[in-house]
Amino acid sequence: MTNGHSSLATPSAWVKRFASLISAGGDVLDYACGNGRHARWLAEQGFRVEAVDRDVPSLESLEGLRGIRTRQADLESGPWPYEGRRFDGVVVTNYHYRPRLPMLLELLGHGGVLIYETFMVGNERLGRPRNPAFLLREHELLGLVDCGFGVVAFEQGEVEYPKPAVVQRICAQKGGADVRLPPP
Repeated sequence: MTNGHSSLATPSAWVKRFASLISAGGDVLDYACGNGRHARWLAEQGFRVEAVDRDVPSLESLEGLRGIRTRQADLESGPWPYEGRRFDGVVVTNYHYRPRLPMLLELLGHGGVLIYETFMVGNERLGRPRNPAFLLREHELLGLVDCGFGVVAFEQGEVEYPKPAVVQRICAQKGGADVRLPPP
């Protein structure tokens, strides 16, 4: 699913706020990376990033960038490209495909950090996406991580920036017992 937000060049403030919780220099998956704004920023922070998307031209713009490896994959109907893989962090923004959510959680090793931000029900009155299949239900991300994860932060509601939308955001750490807060 592509939408107007994916063309933004500035990394999400939510991602920037919580990326420091990922192990320094760790392996991070930028899932449905779009134009790679987060992959680029994360690589600049010293992470080893795998950027995955189905859009070949977007991935080509990331080819050869230091700290970034790209993978072209259909994340909805293609085979799961990450069987047996583990990452220190998984970043997902402006993308939602419900059947793959449990698989995303399995990608994180103990202490791994999930940073997820996308649209939720209510967004249909403000813009795209409007299809309920691509909109999180109220508190859906909390329910997703209720077992085996510690919630560092959670938000949901209407925002004005970068454009009016109804969003849901979570940062959760696998293992839960030793949840760390980012520095101020």
